[in-house]
Amino acid sequence: MGRNAVANIQEFAQFDVIIDVRTPAEFALDHLPGAINCPVLSNEERVIVGTLYKQVSPFAARQRGAQFISRNIASHLEEQFEGKPKDWQPLIYCWRGGMRSGAMVHILRQVGWSAAQLHGGYQAFRRHVVIELERLSPQFHYKVLCGKTGSGKTRLLEALESMGAQVLDLEKLAEHRGSVLGAIPDQAQPSQKRFETLLWQKLQSFDPKKFVFVEAESRKIGSISLPITFAAAMQDRGQLITVEAPFAARVKFLIETYQHFLADPSEIKKLVEYLVVLRGRETITRWHGLVDKNEWATLVEELLRQHYDPSYLRSEKMRSGHFAPAQTIELDDFDSQTIKASAQKLLT
Repeated sequence: MGRNAVANIQEFAQFDVIIDVRTPAEFALDHLPGAINCPVLSNEERVIVGTLYKQVSPFAARQRGAQFISRNIASHLEEQFEGKPKDWQPLIYCWRGGMRSGAMVHILRQVGWSAAQLHGGYQAFRRHVVIELERLSPQFHYKVLCGKTGSGKTRLLEALESMGAQVLDLEKLAEHRGSVLGAIPDQAQPSQKRFETLLWQKLQSFDPKKFVFVEAESRKIGSISLPITFAAAMQDRGQLITVEAPFAARVKFLIETYQHFLADPSEIKKLVEYLVVLRGRETITRWHGLVDKNEWATLVEELLRQHYDPSYLRSEKMRSGHFAPAQTIELDDFDSQTIKASAQKLLT
């Protein structure tokens, strides 16, 4: 049979494929890097089995579960695993390394493949991620880009990454631009666990001897919270880089960046409504009126002057007490050559 039937979390990268046999809903919340989803119970089937377990008996639940699992594994054998070579070595996992993954491993090993079950299942992987985030976060020195909204920080990070720098784009991982208007159209944020898995993947790929460039963020990016250990490490081992740009250039840049609001003005009206407690009903009504009249430049100017810039200045005072100052980058515009030259300056 070759490889042992049980593998530990440290060995997961050694297999030909990682197969997550949990439901599609469980898989969507988080999964091992590179895993494919071959559920042995569908979302609906898992509910049926769970209901039988609670309302009838564990035996009835296992009997029905076996029916579902057998049919689903047969389907995967026909559709997913047909034609795999004899030396194919898959790693199988479920929630705790129990019946669901055990059933799949048993069948695959009977075929002759060296399938292995992940000891402890997804829960073991999740513990591994949490421990590794705590271990890895303090190992790096961080260059922390801060600046007012629309000052080109993300453009700089993209340029730095294209030049081979180690870049951690937290907003990209969180799929959110980090403000009340930061939601990405038709794109849900990942779960907290998924974000932490993606963060761990990035950190474990970095060289501790080199700087990590990252944008300053509050503790929350939309619905995502930065892990406490990571946020503390950024402060303790971070140098602050302030990015500045002319006000007019920032306004133009933001209008270009948030084009989706121009296509759906009702969405921006709904979002600025969340600011009523901070800015008052009169101000929100005025901003709604600017949206209705398509006066985008005036709206962005007022949002910057009355909300975003004051918020930034307050957070700047807090950051100054936590980060070591490094340098200031002044962008006259957001032309690609300007961004590239500024990124090169940061690297040298």
